Amino acid sequence: MNTNYLQQHVNKPTRGNNILDRVMTNTDLSINGLEVTDKIGDHQMIDFSLEVQDPNTRTQHKQVLDYKRANFELMKEELGSHNYEVLMSNKNVEECYMILKDKIATATEHHIPRKRIRTTNNPPWFPQ
Repeated sequence: MNTNYLQQHVNKPTRGNNILDRVMTNTDLSINGLEVTDKIGDHQMIDFSLEVQDPNTRTQHKQVLDYKRANFELMKEELGSHNYEVLMSNKNVEECYMILKDKIATATEHHIPRKRIRTTNNPPWFPQ
């Protein structure tokens, strides 16, 4: 089976005379030493090692909202100061959503400061 850019690595029966258990990858290089081995229940076990490359890690900086220093009282006042009935009269749901989204984004910019943090481009499942 070599469809949708996936390679099937199991080529021996895993239950009776049928290949029911699969190991599929998008490259030949990532699977090493694949063997169909001992039986567990009515299936054969598949034993292999997976070759994983260490990601290219580098520290980056990004801006995030600093909620600990936010002034939610002023934000609440700003959001409450608008007459939404007037702003949204004769508008469809999409237009009302865009008005509300804009008001919240503006209040966020005014009352929640940003901070700069360091981060890496590691996927979360790779240990630091």
